[in-house]
Amino acid sequence: MERKSFADMECSIAQCLEIVGEWWSMLLVRDAFLGVTRFDAFQRRLGISRNILRQRLTRLVEAGVFVREPYSEHPPRYDYRLTDKGRDLWPVLTAMRQWGDHYSAPSGPPLVVTHKGCGSSADAVLVCGSCGERVGPRDVRAAAGPGLTRGQILPVRRPSSEGVTT
Repeated sequence: MERKSFADMECSIAQCLEIVGEWWSMLLVRDAFLGVTRFDAFQRRLGISRNILRQRLTRLVEAGVFVREPYSEHPPRYDYRLTDKGRDLWPVLTAMRQWGDHYSAPSGPPLVVTHKGCGSSADAVLVCGSCGERVGPRDVRAAAGPGLTRGQILPVRRPSSEGVTT
């Protein structure tokens, strides 16, 4: 049986993973949020090989996560800046950081992110866009959306003790 690529799947999570699912890619986005914009700075901070870094940055530029902006003509050099699409990964990275802090950082979080306005921890909290209530996996239902084509696998239709009901 031939395995589908993420690009062949009509799933928003799979489509996201097709672009940023490789771990170097998310670390590049993370570092961009921390102010890194230059190839050599990414390479130095991450210890990634230059050829892999070039491939990942090229892929993220092609996907519209980064834009390349020249800062030197001789030799040609570029800044890699997050686009709106890239900046929209902020809540994804924040949730991943929080998960890692909780389950993989026995000595405590390696990075503390605080809200500039009040100084408190800036945590990702999922809330309903209409009423503002917190939302967990037991508080939502999944149903076929307009992007699902005929023949696609629909969500399992059973109540779940752990998550989304359908």
